Amino acid sequence: MNKDRLEWVMSGLNQHELTRAEDQFLKTALEDFDKNHALTELQEERLERLYKEKSKLSPNKKSDRFSVKQSEPRKVKPQRPRGKVF
Repeated sequence: MNKDRLEWVMSGLNQHELTRAEDQFLKTALEDFDKNHALTELQEERLERLYKEKSKLSPNKKSDRFSVKQSEPRKVKPQRPRGKVF
């Protein structure tokens, strides 16, 4: 995995709330990449799997790009009761 791909995956994962174990794994993977300029195959596989899993979910953190505008609830008109049709 090259540095650009790693940064892209990390930016995608940073949009989601991560568990403590996932966060620790990301920190360790970044440290290993900075030290060795590479990740092990197992780290790459786990990182890609985590990214795919989290990308299926909607982002938890708000950013300008993914923010959803708040809208007021629609007013519902009461329906008229209809007579029985025979």
